Amino acid sequence: MKLLHLAGAALALALSTQACAHGQLAQVSVYDRNENRQLPVYWHDGKVYVVGRPGNEYQVRVRSRGEEVLAVVSVDGVNVVTGETAAEQQSGYVLAPGRSMDIRGWRKSMERIAAFYFTELPDSYAARTGRPENVGVIGVAVFRKKQPEPIAQPFAAPSAPLARRESGGAREAAGASADASGELASRSNREPPAKLGTGHGRDESSQARYVAFERASANPAELITIYYDSHRNLVARGVIRESTPVAPLPRPFPGFVRDPA
Repeated sequence: MKLLHLAGAALALALSTQACAHGQLAQVSVYDRNENRQLPVYWHDGKVYVVGRPGNEYQVRVRSRGEEVLAVVSVDGVNVVTGETAAEQQSGYVLAPGRSMDIRGWRKSMERIAAFYFTELPDSYAARTGRPENVGVIGVAVFRKKQPEPIAQPFAAPSAPLARRESGGAREAAGASADASGELASRSNREPPAKLGTGHGRDESSQARYVAFERASANPAELITIYYDSHRNLVARGVIRESTPVAPLPRPFPGFVRDPA
């Protein structure tokens, strides 16, 4: 049975390879709308992090790398389309091959969204709706589209003697193939709760429409995850390493003679 999903109308600019979380099917990045820049990523223990500045609005950019895909997007463990506690089988956005999309907020209708903005945990939408456990993470579950079944080709005509023996009817051939999707990466339970979350911001126009999309498999082909927090918290957790200022060496000839204090 075909399922209906939302298809956003806006197309994003090409993504920078230095500021994206990469998958085989899609790329995901975070764009700070106040500062008009794509946030750089930091790798730590095999995970991707970005720094969010409290109060700044942001958007999630998802780009298909070459085939039509369905992207089910969650922020802070909440589906950005339905507002439900996120699950991979829920609604998402359909991306045409090689195209990208900016997801700027929580979808309120087919015409309106509430903008994403970085905020302290108690003000986050997830916390205000009683779901603070997964604040600080953006997830994109990517599904391939189911392809049409191939049309069975007729058997080649056998030699004459065999043809006479089998003239009573033709046999139908049926084949089955298993979709070997990549296993879903399990989320680590050892990560401490993030201190920065995403708020339910100002009302904005964002047109969308329903399209039909049948998934090739029940499980996503890949899961792309980006964690975020404040700069201070990421430094404290060792994600960002700041260099220690080095005192300048004394100079043997610093200049003219000054009066004593």
